[in-house]
Amino acid sequence: MIESIVFDFGGVVAEEGFRDGLRAIGAKNGLDPEQFFAVAGELIYGTGYVTGQADEAAYWNAVRQATGLRGADAALRQEIIARFVPRRDMLEEADRLRKQGLGVSILSDQTDWLDEVDRRTHFSLHFDHVFNSFYLKKSKRDSSLFPAVAAQLGRTAEEILFVDDNGANVARAASQGWKTILFRNIQDFRREMADLLPACCRLPLHTVRAAEKI
Repeated sequence: MIESIVFDFGGVVAEEGFRDGLRAIGAKNGLDPEQFFAVAGELIYGTGYVTGQADEAAYWNAVRQATGLRGADAALRQEIIARFVPRRDMLEEADRLRKQGLGVSILSDQTDWLDEVDRRTHFSLHFDHVFNSFYLKKSKRDSSLFPAVAAQLGRTAEEILFVDDNGANVARAASQGWKTILFRNIQDFRREMADLLPACCRLPLHTVRAAEKI
């Protein structure tokens, strides 16, 4: 039986600020947005910033060297942080599941930027735990992260449901025995949750259908 639900942050609980922010930065610098995102997105891992092995300055300097990017670190950071807007429907889902007695947590490949997002939005108040790769020193690209998080939650793999919009992350979690949902949109998420959760914790089907019409 599922006892704990672990959500990705960007792209699930909130809008995808990292991807959208990098694309906007690339466009403002006269660079191809998709190509810039591919390079800068990979460097967040390559520099070690996402796992706390390097600081923000090292990351932006690496991006500058690779792409010719211009701009101060603080201004570039704001382009990303401002786009991490929590989704009201997902926060309400987290609150509802919590009231039903399920554990709700976040597991995100993020940097210390996530702390600033929380100071602005207070999203963490809706969750029992926020697991951030920057502090865990591992990212979701490392399959061993999942049993480590399960141990911190005090749950077996079979008791955890993982929700992420990245198919590779979902596959790695599944390989460690976690139940998974590949997040596409709130409507599909609700339908899949109705199939997976015990009856006491499901959103009533008529409520799901009504929400889809809004």
